[in-house]
Amino acid sequence: MMDFDTVLKYASLYVEVYEHPMTSRNKGLYMDGIVWLNKGLTSVDKACVLAEELGHHNTSVGNILDQSLIQNRKQEQLARQWAYEFMIPLEKIVQAYHSHIQDRFQLAEFLGVTEEFLQATIDRYTEKYGLFAQVNERYTVCFNPLGVIEIV
Repeated sequence: MMDFDTVLKYASLYVEVYEHPMTSRNKGLYMDGIVWLNKGLTSVDKACVLAEELGHHNTSVGNILDQSLIQNRKQEQLARQWAYEFMIPLEKIVQAYHSHIQDRFQLAEFLGVTEEFLQATIDRYTEKYGLFAQVNERYTVCFNPLGVIEIV
């Protein structure tokens, strides 16, 4: 599980992280090696937002605040994709299968993410792989409906 403390420890290797009260609209910001997180968020929300801001650190260039520009929207999408794969690699879904996770709420809790972040990740994986993805030789993760098939 990637809880906030785990993500923060990883992030601190690459960026400085500060918490500050922000308007409810702003969850986090990244600029020049510094991440600002909205202090009012839950720790699960903070983990997801910090992962996305790390995605910006790893994939974005320049000021992309103006989302009316297509190149900025593309950079935003790349940062989110990075966060999804960082927080929920396909192998983690297989681990959840082995832990007998029954529904999306339990899965989000197991993974340490919000249900919204989980759904966005599933949507992205569906765009990237189609309806399913192979995880090593033994497992297939199905995205709709969400599940894991083990090949024995």
